[in-house]
Formats: sequence, structure tokens, C-alpha cells
Amino acid sequence: LSGEDAMLEVSQLSRSYGDFKAVDDVSFAVGSGEIVGLLGHNGAGKTTVMKMLTGYLEPDEGSVVVAGNALTTHLKKVQREIGYLPENLPVYPEMTVADYLDYAARLKGIRSANVNAEISRVAGETDLNEKIVDPIATLSRGYRQRVGVAQAILGQPRLLILDEPTNGLDPTQTEQMRQLLRSIAQQATVILSTHIMQEVQALCDRVLMLRGGRLELDEPLNQLRTSDRLSIETSLDLNALNTSLFGLGGLQAEQIDCVAGANHYVLKLQPNEDHRSLSASIARAIAVAGGELYSLHVTQRDLESLFGEVSAPDLGSAKEMSHVA
Repeated sequence: LSGEDAMLEVSQLSRSYGDFKAVDDVSFAVGSGEIVGLLGHNGAGKTTVMKMLTGYLEPDEGSVVVAGNALTTHLKKVQREIGYLPENLPVYPEMTVADYLDYAARLKGIRSANVNAEISRVAGETDLNEKIVDPIATLSRGYRQRVGVAQAILGQPRLLILDEPTNGLDPTQTEQMRQLLRSIAQQATVILSTHIMQEVQALCDRVLMLRGGRLELDEPLNQLRTSDRLSIETSLDLNALNTSLFGLGGLQAEQIDCVAGANHYVLKLQPNEDHRSLSASIARAIAVAGGELYSLHVTQRDLESLFGEVSAPDLGSAKEMSHVA
């Protein structure tokens, strides 16, 4: 992304705690309106990165630029553009929801004349109206999370940073939170940290994966799922299939299994291969060889398996699961 297109630009960000390097030379850019999943095991550096993005922690090295403004030189201006939901939101349990949001609004520097309107807006968007005068101590975990999101979106920030927003929620509350985040993302760029792969698949356009403080992967989710392999089921045996494929650049199939007379193969593709054109050629070649073609499709990578591979000591190819593309 160019500077004009990026809502957030992170360049060579590093942070140490004593001798431990929590974040090591991390760089990425996020465009306006994107929903980005920030993934990694405990200790990978996610929370430290988010704290540096909000100005809560200073980096040892590197820079953060939000909407064209450097965090180091325009801290207050940048922070007015950011909404932040930490994993454990510090709240005052004796306060009512309305009092807490009033307090948060004034901390954010929202003009007094606009505070009530802002509280009304965020309470409506997070479905808190029926709890607005209840003490926070009496709220369920789900409603407390809604209070956290409500304070984060006060002032209509252009960049929203959320650390485990569905942590501890039941399935119904989780789905309600996802719907809320989808709605919010129509107006803001969102960075979402989570351990839940379904959350990423349901909400995110793009994935950043950290391992040991370093950024190991940065890809759009749709590209991340699609692998460089074709799955083929045919009546042809391995020798017959590879002979039929010889005219297609010498492609070599690898047999996976044979069930009820159907031979299952995987075929590794070249980078930037035209999947559709190649699939059509393979289907014709199998027919010419006198074989039956039972299925032919691009395999898709399983996000949880890929997460495990990226987080493992050695970065390898992900385990794959076949789905019709």
C-alpha cells in the first residue's frame, strides 16, 4: 500500500523487555476499511504490537503512522483516531454504563456538547440501551464486552484495535459480537487479535501471523486458503495418469489413496498457474487416456493447520484439506 492508501503504516517496529525481544522488526500497512486478523500463540508479540500502535508503549525502534500522522510527533491527534479494546478492559464496577461511557468520552476529549449524543449513538450500536443505567458490576460477561466495544467506538475512530473481543462469550454472544463488528467495520479500519480461527474466517479480509515477535505471514485470506495443488480422483492408475499428463509440461501426480476403485492424487502446480485452463486440459487428457474422472478441484488450506505450521519452530507447508473450489 502507498502512504496515500494506508490508514496504518508500521515500519520496522521492535520492542524488548530486558533481554527478551517481544517484537522484532515488524512492518506492515493496513488500508482504509480493511479488517485484519492479528494471529499468534501466547508470547508471539500480538499484545505488545497493539499497545505500541495505540501509543500505550513506546517502541525501541521503528515507527507507526496513522492517517498520515506519525505517532511520535502527533500522539494526541493520532490517539483521537484510534479506538482500543484491551483483552482485559479496566472498568469501574460501581459505575453505571452511562457514567462509565461519559467518563471515557471525556478522557477522549470529546466536546461536552457532543458527549450525550455520542453515548446515545454507541449505546444504540452496541445494544446497551436496556442496561444504560445498570451498574457495570451487575452485567454479564457479554454485556461487559459490549461496554468495552462501546467505549472503543466513542468519537467514531477511524482505526479500531480489538484484543480478543469475544473472549469468554457463549456462542450466541459471540455471533452477536461478530455482527456488531461487521457493522462497525463499515465505518472504520479494524485490527482484530484472536486465537479463534472461526473468528478470522468470519470477519477478516487479511491475516498477519506473528511468531517469536517476528511477522511470518501477511496475506489476504482468500489467497491464504487457496493452495498450489489440485486434487484429482480418477480410475487411471498412477503410471497411466502421469503418462497422460506428460504433454502438459511433464506434471507429476502423487497418489494419496485408493477407495472403491477411485484413485486419489495430488498435483503440485507452478506459481501463478491458470487453475481453470489447466483443469480443463487435465480432464481432456484423462478422457483421451480412456479414464473416468470423478473429481478435479483446487485444494484449500485449513487455516488452523496453517496457523500451527507458522507457529511451529520450522515454517513448513500447511496440512491441506480438500474442498470444492
